[in-house]
Amino acid sequence: MTRILYLDLDALNPTHLGCYGYHRNTSPNIDAIAQQGIRFDNVYCSDAPCLPSRTALYQCRFGIRTGVVGHGGTAADPKRQGETRGFRSVLEEHSFPRMLQKRGYHTAMISPFGQRHAAHQYYAGFNEMHNTGEGGQEPVETVQPVVERWLDAHAAEPSWYLHLNYWDIHTPYRTPLDYGNPFDDVPIADWYTDELIAEHVARGGPHSAQDLDMYHDADSDRYPRLPRRITDRASLKQWIDGYDVAIRYVDEAVGKLVDQLKRAGVYDDTAIIISADHGENQGELEIYGEHGTADHATCHIPFILKWPGGQAGATDDGLHYHLDWPATCLELLGESDEHEPTPAGWDGRSFTPTVTEGKAQGRDELVLSQCAHVCQRSVRFDEGDHRWLYIRTYHDGFHPFPDHMLFDLASDPQEQHNLADAHPEVLREANWRLSGWHDEAMSKIARDSADVTDPMRTVLREGGPYHACSYIHGRRSEELTRYLQKLRDSGRAAAAENLERRYPLVKGA
Repeated sequence: MTRILYLDLDALNPTHLGCYGYHRNTSPNIDAIAQQGIRFDNVYCSDAPCLPSRTALYQCRFGIRTGVVGHGGTAADPKRQGETRGFRSVLEEHSFPRMLQKRGYHTAMISPFGQRHAAHQYYAGFNEMHNTGEGGQEPVETVQPVVERWLDAHAAEPSWYLHLNYWDIHTPYRTPLDYGNPFDDVPIADWYTDELIAEHVARGGPHSAQDLDMYHDADSDRYPRLPRRITDRASLKQWIDGYDVAIRYVDEAVGKLVDQLKRAGVYDDTAIIISADHGENQGELEIYGEHGTADHATCHIPFILKWPGGQAGATDDGLHYHLDWPATCLELLGESDEHEPTPAGWDGRSFTPTVTEGKAQGRDELVLSQCAHVCQRSVRFDEGDHRWLYIRTYHDGFHPFPDHMLFDLASDPQEQHNLADAHPEVLREANWRLSGWHDEAMSKIARDSADVTDPMRTVLREGGPYHACSYIHGRRSEELTRYLQKLRDSGRAAAAENLERRYPLVKGA
């Protein structure tokens, strides 16, 4: 039996890790684990941000099927199973942790996440839940003693699965000032040109350069590592430093866990997965410190797997969802007549041959969804030397997004050049792929659920995504009205006028 430690590092963009090619030394301990296992270069969360992503992971189904695609309203809760529900629901019996229990695993979680989002489906199948009690604001100093006590008690036991959340990488960046700044003399990435910064400063939209707290200035009085706004290269560096220092801070905590497992004599026999619920935009799509789109920066996540007896020092560039991990894990643990088979209703696909033999097992395409900040669905697929990402926007979340965006990540990983007009043939291909995915998902919903509605349509009907609600009872929301004034007050009248054209005072006017 294999011990399994799943490290869920909230809001970690893999391009800010050394093992993924970052120029700053943010992650020496994570990099060392990557050298002992496999670094997966193209793993994406199927649904963003955190609540849809983690629900999809442990329910092993896309958000369109679970019903959880947002942070509020109807689409923040799972669909009802309906008349087929037994004494225990599918949410319980077919969850990944429950399948581990059936294989004799002791399942434990150290995370406040279920309470943070009232997501009780997230607890399904766990023997132990340790709520660290601060709703996602807890620092390493709060989490680490709980982890250390748990490992002191259980590390030597033969079969456990521990899910552990670290939160410091999520905004607001709050690493203690006495930790210092290891990157004080290290420049930010060279794709941040002066011209680009000027464009971003003039832009409007939640979490844009002058709206770092979604619709407000960053709280730099409470969180001194944050600039109040990004207005120039110095304030941008302060912002990026805050993010990178938080990564380095969490990386040191990971190193302490490795040392503890080694002292217990179980490190070599322990599987370690390093991943995240979603990534983080740091200038991509002109957004900073947010995970509010269905793009590469938000949905692309790290996935590093050290598996006892598996490939070491390897990389894989196949396309995978994060929810492919549960099917892979169960297959790695071994199927037998004694174990209930992997549920047929799961959307995940095993990539076990990649882990054990280095064989490619990537998907032909991925469909990514976001309905908490915007309503978008995206298609990620490769074609020759192109790494296409097509984004279809149904609600722009108060950003100046066109309905169709197309990026070639091979040459433009920061999503700076929309190629939609230049490649109509790729848009047709992407929409064909999106339509096929949608038809298949809706057929499964009709078979399995009492609620046969696409939850994105529910979000749109209820006024738009939770974090960018457009209208309340037919009139423009007060939040949007206040934000329009802030845009004018900060010298961005053109952005305000653009929003007013798209969202008139009365719906339908």
